[in-house]
Amino acid sequence: MINFNVPPIIGTEIDYIRQAIENHKICGDGAFTKQCSKWIEENTGTAKTLLTTSCTHATEMAAILLDIKPGDEVIMPSYTFVSTADAFVLRGAKAVFVDIHPETMNIDERLIENAITEKTKAIVPVHYAGVACKMDEICAIAQKYDLKVVEDAAQGVMASYKGKALGTIGDYGCFSFHETKNYSMGEGGALLIRDPEDIERAEIVREKGTNRSKFFRGQIDKYTWMDAGSSYLPSELNAAYLWAQLEKAQEIYDDRMKTWNRYYEALKELEEAGKIEMPVIPEDCVHNAHMFYIKARDLEERQKLIGYLKENGIISVFHYIPLHTAPAGMKYGEFRGEDKYTTTESERLLRLPMYYGLEAENVDYIAEKVKAFYSGK
Repeated sequence: MINFNVPPIIGTEIDYIRQAIENHKICGDGAFTKQCSKWIEENTGTAKTLLTTSCTHATEMAAILLDIKPGDEVIMPSYTFVSTADAFVLRGAKAVFVDIHPETMNIDERLIENAITEKTKAIVPVHYAGVACKMDEICAIAQKYDLKVVEDAAQGVMASYKGKALGTIGDYGCFSFHETKNYSMGEGGALLIRDPEDIERAEIVREKGTNRSKFFRGQIDKYTWMDAGSSYLPSELNAAYLWAQLEKAQEIYDDRMKTWNRYYEALKELEEAGKIEMPVIPEDCVHNAHMFYIKARDLEERQKLIGYLKENGIISVFHYIPLHTAPAGMKYGEFRGEDKYTTTESERLLRLPMYYGLEAENVDYIAEKVKAFYSGK
């Protein structure tokens, strides 16, 4: 079988993990954590990066830093992973869902303003597939209504919008280093902080609500409980694994982009024939080849294609079930405006295998089988 995903591995991961063990420092904020954080800061231009145990936890930290409270509302797309909503729901907020652009599957910024009420506190754009939302318009709306912007850039490492790294444009940005992402530490993430004034409190929130970070830097002679927080520090063992990936970030990027382009060229004839639709990359966006998806005609056709590919040794998957249709989404959220595209487009989308090291002949084989499926249609 050709797997849908294979976690990236460069070859130096075990050496770095062993080094962390030999350093007698395997809890958070050791040498590898610092190297990874510095790499992100230097490659994105963000004021501060705090490595976290997951992108979910990075988003939870953002919710705490924004002082989200019961009764607040946070605007986001329904077509996203549950963590986007969970981080704010845990603070008692309501998730307010709006529709998406069918071309990019990103939030439709034109619909945000009508969803704003006096309870609205933040907007959470999700950069689907590493393709940026229209951040200029979103940030302008946020400024107009005095709202905060938290970028869910889980899929956006090494992607940009108008020359700005994703995750650095809003007040906070959240990265994922899950095993399904371009760069992995198994489970992990990062919080990117734009305003230097937010750094000290963010460090406190990340360290169980204590000023322990200042203590370890020798800035204070003892540390104590200062604020609400939790344990959001990843292990040095995870950070050591990630460092191997970040050292070779461009190599991984180039390899994935080669695969993405190969898919695109091979399947272009199907799109031109009106059989499928493929990803749209707006001119202002530089994506990172996080995924390659196609859109079938409808749900029935997509399920048949998934089955056909599996019969031919290829694992392909659909993606998010819109949150507003889920039991928790109905309980904790509300869809405002018309669901014109969210549900119908989510039912059409199919993700093809995409990972670092996917061999060209396998890409060609997958594309051939997709074309074979449609040859009689």
